[in-house]
Amino acid sequence: MLAALVARHQGEAFQKPIDDDIAQATGALAATFETAGRGIVYEHRTSSLPAERLMTELKTLMAEIAKEGGSAVERDAVMALRRLEAAAKESAKAEAGGNAFQQLLIRILLPPAPADGQQEQPTAPASSLIIP
Repeated sequence: MLAALVARHQGEAFQKPIDDDIAQATGALAATFETAGRGIVYEHRTSSLPAERLMTELKTLMAEIAKEGGSAVERDAVMALRRLEAAAKESAKAEAGGNAFQQLLIRILLPPAPADGQQEQPTAPASSLIIP
């Protein structure tokens, strides 16, 4: 769910998130959850505005999930956030200022958009009627 949110996140018109922003947002949120797990209330911050916006969306999603699953979900989310952070950092090393990691998540997690404005035709369910 966290990776899908990162894939869908578009940012502002002139401030699109890059791989470094994704790494900052996921790292800061993971650090916030780790600190809270030790009993200290401290919110880690990011250094860029696009990263801050992404972190806000991630926090909102985690708050909705925590309503159902409690604080144990936050502890489990730290692992996923750290993996996203590591992957985004690796991608940022390969191409500074790029968004290859987000593009990869889009290709993997989001359904492809119909080409040339064509709408997908709904497929009819297979009939169970047998005709001899």
